[in-house]
Amino acid sequence: MEYRQLGASGFKVPVLSLGTGTFGGSGELFKAWGATEVAEATRLVDICLEAGLTMFDTADVYSQGKAEEILGQAIKGRRDQVIISTKATFRRGDGPNDVGSSRYHLIKSVEGSLKRLGTDFIDLFQLHGFDAMTPIEEVVSTLDDLVKAGKIRYVGCSNFSGWHLMKSLAVSEKYGLTRYVAHQAYYSLVGRDYEWELMPLALDQGVGAVVWSPLGWGRLTGKIRRGQPKPEISRLNSKLATDIGPQVPEEYLYRVVDALDEVAAEVGKSVPQVALNWLLQRPSVANIIIGARNEEQLKQNLGAVGWNLTKEQVARLDAASATPAAYPYWHQHGFAERNPPPV
Repeated sequence: MEYRQLGASGFKVPVLSLGTGTFGGSGELFKAWGATEVAEATRLVDICLEAGLTMFDTADVYSQGKAEEILGQAIKGRRDQVIISTKATFRRGDGPNDVGSSRYHLIKSVEGSLKRLGTDFIDLFQLHGFDAMTPIEEVVSTLDDLVKAGKIRYVGCSNFSGWHLMKSLAVSEKYGLTRYVAHQAYYSLVGRDYEWELMPLALDQGVGAVVWSPLGWGRLTGKIRRGQPKPEISRLNSKLATDIGPQVPEEYLYRVVDALDEVAAEVGKSVPQVALNWLLQRPSVANIIIGARNEEQLKQNLGAVGWNLTKEQVARLDAASATPAAYPYWHQHGFAERNPPPV
């Protein structure tokens, strides 16, 4: 397993981490993802550690906290062997302060996650989304206090826009506070918006990308092809998941899948392995979160490492998945001599 620096920090993480969105299965959204309980979760952790995958990603809202509880049970007795990444910001109760990134809610969230995970500290704590109602100074100073208290070790964010992240970094620098070293972002062969502004920002500021949904919300599993029905078991069959997930035009998806099929046949790998390997070669990517409903899916996804696509194969996938850039990025591309794109 390859390890990479997490942004501009001295912390090294494996290039793959196991996401626990499939743990628990509480609620419509997470039931569509999976319903892994403690025994199977423990077996998945066993397989990960055998392969050198030591990082596990979760969040306080996954199955209403049950995912954290199951992960805590699955790693019991081997906390020193694993890296735990969790998140908070989204609503976790009915009260007016049970949401957001206020000092009140972040401290309460961290204490709750520590208890559910059965640990004294969180290796990487990330804000699950931007809170425009709380001053950034309050947010980053609270995170800095939690680091100094030893309850979290590194901080990151998730689903921020470019100005959200840059302003947060500027406030941290102004007051000498802990900086974000990771940005957990959606990025895939059928979702390349990350490249427009967040990737150049990450490279300039030393923020490592921790990629969520690298298979395009279940679209690049190899089970979706032109003229075929969706698989019976898929998050895409959930109306809630479809409503909140990334939208991908069908013809565009099929064009990308056709290219993946061709490359997969050439290298003797599966479609998801090729899609994941493509991501591992993108600038700023430190870690990719893989999901698995069962052992077979996990082992398949682990097969994305230990080899690389050729430059020519990467270029073909780039071309198949290219989309017109939004303004001002299409304009900037016309002046690449002084403003070169990151990829």
